[in-house]
Amino acid sequence: MILAQQLILGLLVGGLYGLAAAGLSLTFGVLRVLNVAHGDLLMLGGYVTFWLFSLWHVDPFLSLAAVAPSLFFLGLILYCVLFRFVVRAREEVRIKNSLLIGFGLTLVFQILAIQFFTADERSVTTAYGGEAIKIAGLAIPLVRLASVVLAFLVLAALQIFLNRARWGRAIRATAEDWEAASLMGIPVGRAYLWAFALGTALAGVAGGLVSVSYSISPTIGLEWTLKALIVTVLAGLGSLFGSFAGGLLLGFAEAGSGLLLGGAYREAVGLGLFLIILITRPQGLFGSR
Repeated sequence: MILAQQLILGLLVGGLYGLAAAGLSLTFGVLRVLNVAHGDLLMLGGYVTFWLFSLWHVDPFLSLAAVAPSLFFLGLILYCVLFRFVVRAREEVRIKNSLLIGFGLTLVFQILAIQFFTADERSVTTAYGGEAIKIAGLAIPLVRLASVVLAFLVLAALQIFLNRARWGRAIRATAEDWEAASLMGIPVGRAYLWAFALGTALAGVAGGLVSVSYSISPTIGLEWTLKALIVTVLAGLGSLFGSFAGGLLLGFAEAGSGLLLGGAYREAVGLGLFLIILITRPQGLFGSR
């Protein structure tokens, strides 16, 4: 019973891993840049949700309607000011330069967060925060379940946008072959801009959901960037729902190992999965060669 309870909780946190990884996967898959400040964007989304709830009592799930556009706009600024110069370089240079920019942004965001919000951990505590659904003796926290369902719906909406909307198809074409897309008349620079902003918005939504179930602080960025990287490698590029499934797998593995081997081995198991998949199936579980 204890094992089953922990595995359920692991799956619930895995849904947030998947949402966080989807934004990173979209950005890297289209632009071929690795934004290691992705977790810090998630942290900012969490703070926006927290302050909307603390100052104006906006329900954290409703506040996502403000978090997503805010982080989308921030993504537009970051791309125009910093990353649009990176994507002009060759792919190897893109990754190297984006890493440098990402580490710089991580330091800037952390310092600003400490300056304005202090280093204290914060979380959103709602009136329904302690509610749970009991099934066969297992307690499923209502807030965490709602977070996973909402994460799934967000990814479904994004998948529909990428498959059916004009700019969504343009982003997919650019990800496949930017030179061919450019020859077909697609404005590749604008497709890059949209993809980066959407990835940033996904990070913000993930941060808002994290603030409801877990605590946030200025230093959580690196941890969530690492989780997103692990899930991206597990799932492979090209599938948003593959990222969601990879997140569930990582959460499941962490929960099982934490109970069977001890909490100290939770992170080690995730990194072990990362290395095994990277060696045996570099394209990921759901990616294509």
